[in-house]
Amino acid sequence: MADEQMKFDVVIVGGGLAGLSAAIKLAEAKFEVLVIERGEYSGAKNVMGGVLYRSPTEQIIPEFWKTAPLERNITETRVWMLTEKAATTFGYKNNDSTNNSFTVLRAKFDQWLAGIAEKKGATVLTGNTVLDVIRSNEGKIIGVKTDAPDGDVYADVVIAADGVNSMLSKKIGLHKEIKKDQVALAVKEVITLPQKVIEDRFNLTGNNGATIEFMGAISKGMVGVGFIYTNKDSLSLGMGCLASDFAKFKIKPYELLEEIKEHPAIAPLIEGGEVKEYMAHLIPEGGYKSIPPLVTDGMLVCGDAAMLVNGIHREGSNMAMISGKLAAETIIRAREYKEYSLRTLSYYKQLLSESFVFSDLKKYKDTMSYMEHNRQFMNIYPEIISDAMNEMITVDGVTKRQKEWKILFNTLSKRNPFGLLKDAFGIGRRMI
Repeated sequence: MADEQMKFDVVIVGGGLAGLSAAIKLAEAKFEVLVIERGEYSGAKNVMGGVLYRSPTEQIIPEFWKTAPLERNITETRVWMLTEKAATTFGYKNNDSTNNSFTVLRAKFDQWLAGIAEKKGATVLTGNTVLDVIRSNEGKIIGVKTDAPDGDVYADVVIAADGVNSMLSKKIGLHKEIKKDQVALAVKEVITLPQKVIEDRFNLTGNNGATIEFMGAISKGMVGVGFIYTNKDSLSLGMGCLASDFAKFKIKPYELLEEIKEHPAIAPLIEGGEVKEYMAHLIPEGGYKSIPPLVTDGMLVCGDAAMLVNGIHREGSNMAMISGKLAAETIIRAREYKEYSLRTLSYYKQLLSESFVFSDLKKYKDTMSYMEHNRQFMNIYPEIISDAMNEMITVDGVTKRQKEWKILFNTLSKRNPFGLLKDAFGIGRRMI
């Protein structure tokens, strides 16, 4: 290889959570690492709901929470079942929480994470797009082509961490065209409000924060979940539904978000706020069955590009970071064999299989498709729950026994006994 050719040990395509996690671990092991990010800076184009988990992040950067630009420590989690006019709420609050999770704004956090990678010795190149891979005469991937002048970059290994619609994985045939029922289209606004107002409305003290996940009639029959996350002086409000449903129901995502903001349970929380940012993003929802081949000669795939998201438990950031860490561990091990082939890099799949990542994705592998074909969970059951709660809290001289019978008859008018048993068995089988 000629001297003028740019050469690194590892080239990572994508400066998000997965790519930067891999870069940090590889740089610590004294690899020469180049991260190529197409945005103006890491975080410029990266979108997620906004929850970051402590345990996986500490595996990348111990005690990160002492210096990272975090918004709030989540001490309360709420779940809302919404009808058109009401909300039935469930929740858990613990002000003595040991920092299980935090809210973050990716534009701030990813820049900080990129700075850590650079301090460890990695090079982060922003504002450049990777166009294709470079192959040897034998077909092994040995680098990438970029849109920069003289933009060929060579490497022993390439990591594709370029997001759910991974162009690089598609180029080499690992990633087929994504089906619309395998991804959710999420829309999100960051709404600014004074810190004191947020703390008063969500009953928060100090740096504590709350999250709200909501589902039900608000999604107009589509399979989806919405969220409100508290930041220091802003709220992250969004909704994600299957992309296939937006097409099927002919609903525009931004119009759905505007309707959500007018719901009686949500409107008071955002009243007086100013929209600072609007974002749209594809989220992998296909689960275990949608995971593409993750390894080939000279390349690994991780993060959203590997479809590693557990939508049932709002977990994506943790799986991205752990997959980046495991990709790095695979490459470090491959160095011992002086070989970066399919054989040595396949250790990555073994590590994923032994981790919670594959275990959890396997557990819920049929859940999203089941929900897609059983939409009563999106509309009928929130109504049943809301009607029952309304009946029981209404004091009107009717005996509680009579109210219980009324609830039973109302339930059976919306879903017959066979349907109730079938639904209980069906959802239980896929969730337990």
